[in-house]
Amino acid sequence: MLDKELELYYRNFRNMFGSDGWKQLLGDLSNNAVMINSVELAKDGDDLRFRKGQLAVIANLLNLEAQIDTAEQDALEAEQEIE
Repeated sequence: MLDKELELYYRNFRNMFGSDGWKQLLGDLSNNAVMINSVELAKDGDDLRFRKGQLAVIANLLNLEAQIDTAEQDALEAEQEIE
């Protein structure tokens, strides 16, 4: 069993991932990514780099649930190895 603080951390994320608001946010981010990912709309190199940064942040949020699931699984496996 993970320590209480870590358990709460993962539980809070699971609750958030199950919420309608989270699902709406992911939908909006996915739609925005399509528009941001247009090279044609970039005004110049600075704008292109800015868009690249925006896409990196969006990708991180879109993959957050999988990242948290993996981190929790790794923590549980590491704990089992100790026992």
